[in-house]
Amino acid sequence: FRRAHTLTVLFILTCALGYVTLLEETPQDTAYNTKRGIVASILVFLCFGVTQAKDGPFSRPHPAYWRFWLCVSVVYELFLIFILFQTVQDGRQFMKYIDPHLGVPLPERDYGGNCLIYDPGNATDPFHNIWDKLDGFVPAHFFGWYLKTLMIRDWWMCMIISVMFEFLEYSLEHQLPNFSECWWDHWIMDVILCNGLGIYCGMKTLSWLSLKTYKWQGLWNIPTYKGKMKRIVFQFTPYSWVKFEWKPASSLRRWLAVCGIIFVFLLAELNTFYLKFVLWMPPEHYLVLLRLVFFVNVGGVAMREIYDFMDDPKFHKKLGQQAWLVAAITATEFLIVVKYDPYTLTLSLPFYITQCWILGIILVLTWTAWRFFIRDITLRYKEIRRQKQEHRQEHRHEKDKCLSNGDGHSTLLEEPNGSKLRERKL
Repeated sequence: FRRAHTLTVLFILTCALGYVTLLEETPQDTAYNTKRGIVASILVFLCFGVTQAKDGPFSRPHPAYWRFWLCVSVVYELFLIFILFQTVQDGRQFMKYIDPHLGVPLPERDYGGNCLIYDPGNATDPFHNIWDKLDGFVPAHFFGWYLKTLMIRDWWMCMIISVMFEFLEYSLEHQLPNFSECWWDHWIMDVILCNGLGIYCGMKTLSWLSLKTYKWQGLWNIPTYKGKMKRIVFQFTPYSWVKFEWKPASSLRRWLAVCGIIFVFLLAELNTFYLKFVLWMPPEHYLVLLRLVFFVNVGGVAMREIYDFMDDPKFHKKLGQQAWLVAAITATEFLIVVKYDPYTLTLSLPFYITQCWILGIILVLTWTAWRFFIRDITLRYKEIRRQKQEHRQEHRHEKDKCLSNGDGHSTLLEEPNGSKLRERKL
């Protein structure tokens, strides 16, 4: 039935598109016809994927919604592959087909400069530095980290990613001027206010979702209109709740998996800034916002698939399809950045930054070796030594039992008397 339904929908959509093309006279504009053909092809593919693709771990608000984003992931990955195989000039000019205002080099905004919170030299507005930093990216930071917390579902991982990205901005501000910010912009506005408040609200939402009773009733079985409206609203909440317990220090496999998740998260965050830099897209462009909306939808599914894969004791279980696509998209975006502007990426890090990163990597590797190798060997050696001592004590106790008789006198003391009696008898 599902296959017949899919073929029917595809047939109706194909007939509708053909009917539209037959009614109107085909324009002689090659660029317009090319764009229209590509959009029609994407619509047909999305219609096929929404009805025929494999279901993911989420079922609310509807499985078709998540199948749609899976198909969008495929389309976006194909678009990235196309951009990757173009020359730098052609790739940037190709963006004009999406928006005629693109394809023009843009200056990067520097958020550093005067970092005085209170500027006595400006009599009109001494706090002008603070007001200059309060742009549209402040609520974007808050809502972004609120949604990331809903995806990761762990306070420690969110805080580590948030702090690590600020260190990356410090490290790479010589490559992108957009990363140059004041110290209070990094740690007070970003980490504490925007990111921290978003993480806090996200954790409160997770707490509410974990305590919520998940008992679903059919819409038409609810007698009151208020109950029906409440049921419609709750359709956009999870069908059931799974609490993520990453436990990175429980095993080497989980530790490496958590480190990989943090690495991909940070790389995807960096790709946001580097892609708009190499493709000449302004930060406020709608394509940048659409990419973030895309990652919010596919990232939640990918994180659930990764957690299910890690939490399953069966090693032969496959990683989810959305998780593989997110990893492929992140890697392809990074390859585009490398190809389009290798000069910026190869700018050497300052010496003190290199020292800090080397020290951090050494500390992480040292802790990993101690926690999963040296510590385990030490604990195993102590356990074996304890078992040997217990075995010796038990053996000594059994020997004492064998040497003692019922009235408490030792048989060792009676052995000489017995031998003398035998000698007298002989």
